[in-house]
Amino acid sequence: MTFRTVTLLDVARAAGVSKSTVSDALQGSGRVAEATRDRVRAVADELGYRPNSAARRLRRASTGAVGLHLPATATRLDYYMNLAFGAVERAQEDGLDMVLLAPSGAAGGRIASRVDGLLVIDPEPGDSAVPGLLDAGVPVVTGERYLGPATGPSGAVVCDNAASLTALLDHVTERGARRPALLAPSGSSAWATALRATARSWGRAHGVEVALRTVPFAATPAEAEATTRALLTADPAVDAVICAPDGSAPGVLCAAAALGRRVGTTDGGSPGSVGTPGPGLLVASCVDGTATRGAEPPVTAVDLRPAAYGRACAELLCDILADRTAPDTVRRHAWSLETRASTGLS
Repeated sequence: MTFRTVTLLDVARAAGVSKSTVSDALQGSGRVAEATRDRVRAVADELGYRPNSAARRLRRASTGAVGLHLPATATRLDYYMNLAFGAVERAQEDGLDMVLLAPSGAAGGRIASRVDGLLVIDPEPGDSAVPGLLDAGVPVVTGERYLGPATGPSGAVVCDNAASLTALLDHVTERGARRPALLAPSGSSAWATALRATARSWGRAHGVEVALRTVPFAATPAEAEATTRALLTADPAVDAVICAPDGSAPGVLCAAAALGRRVGTTDGGSPGSVGTPGPGLLVASCVDGTATRGAEPPVTAVDLRPAAYGRACAELLCDILADRTAPDTVRRHAWSLETRASTGLS
């Protein structure tokens, strides 16, 4: 069986309008009534029309590619690699190639000549490349908000990071923790800022001081282990440690084992039992991944669904480029809490 490609003329005939009206309606150009534009788009979707990407690039003098800028530490983090794969997959569905930009960035003008739009993930105000990217003259979508002074992006996809940390703190408290701690990421990204602020506000609301220790944005297991050892030695009453950076949870587990703390309990007895802080320790992570799922014991974590998040960022950029949504659009991305043995649950 063979399938014929649906053309603009097919859509025009089905919608009862001219071919030029279909073209204008789908590109968001020309003087087309909103009702006609909606009808043409609905017919095109129903027929399965897909624009000829090569012809479209010629008409618009576009490159057929979009750029992806990740934090400099991304290459060794499971989260960002999954995010990138999701973004690439979604961009290809719109006939767009994905160009991974060097962490140091480049002048905005040079980037704008190579891509039709940009994805900038977890932009740090301290990243010298970000202002040039945001002012490159092409649509830009950020993964998380940009808190710096430069020109704002064309759109953003955001997670409720305050809610996810609140869920973790509530969870370890329900499992018996009375003195929780957070290994918070350094830096001024929206994610890092939200986690530190939430730890403080949650503590005030519950009358409990969250022991806050700062670690690098992409802390290694060794860095997390050293910080956790120092924390638990200086403050042995801590009975729950939540680590923020992706992949750092095994370091917390190593520190607990070295100090004789039994992970998954709060008092050295049955999992999740409430009692006087002692040898027990609950462990959780702000980012789920291979390191948390494969740890011993497996670590309770927030699943940020990075591949789906990358798809969502690329989809918003594709929608802006194709005039399917307005610039300045902000979309929300959902997360879930995965409870495991490190907090007394399987």
